[in-house]
Amino acid sequence: MSLTEDFLSNSEEQEIVAAIVKAEKETSGEIRVHIEEHSDLPVLERAQEVFKMLDMHKTSARNGVLFYIGVKDRHFAIIGDDGIDAVVPYDFWETTKKMVVDQFKTNHFKKGLISGILHTGKQLKHFFPYQGEDDINELPNEISRG
Repeated sequence: MSLTEDFLSNSEEQEIVAAIVKAEKETSGEIRVHIEEHSDLPVLERAQEVFKMLDMHKTSARNGVLFYIGVKDRHFAIIGDDGIDAVVPYDFWETTKKMVVDQFKTNHFKKGLISGILHTGKQLKHFFPYQGEDDINELPNEISRG
């Protein structure tokens, strides 16, 4: 098995997907998690590349959020699209990242991701509330791998 497949168990992955579903029930925002083994690029540059590769910049409200993990490199980044960046508090990304990384430092990867995802969902709910039956899930909730 590869590092990306070993990073989370199947049950942990399903719990993370469930957290994404739960967070997205409160918001029109879209949350994705991407795990890959290694990149030669700086972490934020690679996260931005993956963001575009996953078409996250094509949501109607520009309210996608990516949790990016580089397993071998021990890299983590969280980035949001322009619509979110324009409205969240200036320290939102850094405080959310710290919440996740604090758990990662003790090898609690699932717990870190879930706490970050749910925290992000609460913030997105405030700025991008769920639009009822007209709200379309624009992006898959499954974890992607590179």
